[in-house]
Amino acid sequence: MLAVAERENGSFSVDKDAVKIERKVGSSVEESEIVDGILLDKERVHPNMPRKVTGARILLLDTALEIRNTETDAKITITDPEKLQAFLDMEEAMLKRMTDKALKSGTNVVICQKGIDDVAQHYLAKAGVLALRRVKKSDLERLAKATGGRIVSNLDDLAKQDLGVAGVVEEMNVGDEPMIYVKECKHPRALTILVRGGTEHVAAEVQRALEDAIGVVTAALKSGKVVAGAGAPEMELAKELRSYAASLSGREQLAVQAFADAMEVIPRTLAENAGIDPIDVLTDLKAAHEKGEKWAGINVFTGKRMDAWKQGVIEPLKIKTQAASSAAEVAILILRIDDVISSEKRGGKMPSGPDMPEM
Repeated sequence: MLAVAERENGSFSVDKDAVKIERKVGSSVEESEIVDGILLDKERVHPNMPRKVTGARILLLDTALEIRNTETDAKITITDPEKLQAFLDMEEAMLKRMTDKALKSGTNVVICQKGIDDVAQHYLAKAGVLALRRVKKSDLERLAKATGGRIVSNLDDLAKQDLGVAGVVEEMNVGDEPMIYVKECKHPRALTILVRGGTEHVAAEVQRALEDAIGVVTAALKSGKVVAGAGAPEMELAKELRSYAASLSGREQLAVQAFADAMEVIPRTLAENAGIDPIDVLTDLKAAHEKGEKWAGINVFTGKRMDAWKQGVIEPLKIKTQAASSAAEVAILILRIDDVISSEKRGGKMPSGPDMPEM
């Protein structure tokens, strides 16, 4: 995420879509890797094209290298065999001119969003160019970021400076299927994580975990603030809420204490999931926080208390505040609904006001 992040006025600007996750079944999770560029689930369009190109100069096209159909329906009638041959020769000459325009830029790798005609494939293969077709638009945009190239819509406007640059473009087998590696980009602002797994379920689970992790790191970089995890923030919040409750009286005090109890559900659940006695853990954590150890949390491996901050168990502040505010909003919504039901049972008038429309 740091590789694709950009600093602006002292803060990070991060596009998490710049990190592509590609999933392939057929190997262990340990075979997963980060590619400092883009990995494409494609193969060469022609068998005579090179498998590997070093010092790649990449042309990114979102226009087809084939003869376009006319926008209006048209019918051509040919009665003379020689005219038919002339017609075919003209089509081939047009495709030759298109490929010549691409080759004139000095490209040795062509990556096209649309189709590449068989004739164009022949000329590109003859020139030693590696070409791919039907590449997704999102992948083309990532390639532009990773290689520094410009997506070209019109071959007539093509210039050398429009080409992207990569150290290696290579077709390699991942499992039983060929894939294209575009790697060794000088300043890759887009990366690929290749996720492997013995079964589809395992690979999908690893991908889900990675997507969550990317979202968490992105949130941390954007806000620039993190807190310790392992249940420490919730225990500290519960302590401060109880301290605040002591300054109140009547039912308000009970509501704040209930809020504090709700906060302790997180460390309690962490303990239960780790097979640890939650009562012992909560008692130990409460004592630690009362002594001022604000980052005291649960070590789920040992079942003991630890300093979560020193152990590197951290979470974005934004996620914690969002969870607390969302939970409070849901609780308020449920209480409002409960009020309506209880009023109805008593036979009273339905409440109205700014928060409740007239029925």
